[in-house]
Amino acid sequence: MFRKAGMALAAILIMTGSALADPIEGNWKTQSGETASIAGGGSFSITLKTGKYAGKTIGSLRAAGDNKYAGSITDPATDKTYSGKATISGATMKMSGCVLGGLICKSQTWHKL
Repeated sequence: MFRKAGMALAAILIMTGSALADPIEGNWKTQSGETASIAGGGSFSITLKTGKYAGKTIGSLRAAGDNKYAGSITDPATDKTYSGKATISGATMKMSGCVLGGLICKSQTWHKL
């Protein structure tokens, strides 16, 4: 009886933990086909897991409202860092990096894996 109760409690805790995770956390398929991992608490780090730049950290974002994030994004090919933002809608995230106070921006759409 105690074993069944313990297993049920463990299952509840596991489900609750994943329900409390921030929607940005997890693995994402980038627009160019690589996989990126986003993890952290308060400040979220973006690290490429696959592709030519695997292992490289390419950004840092903080929550800026409901499913909105702001911070910096680095182009792994040039190592240039831009003002960045992301907005999540379901399993889709639109990210953009901007220069000149938002005058020139590039955007990508990523999908949660």
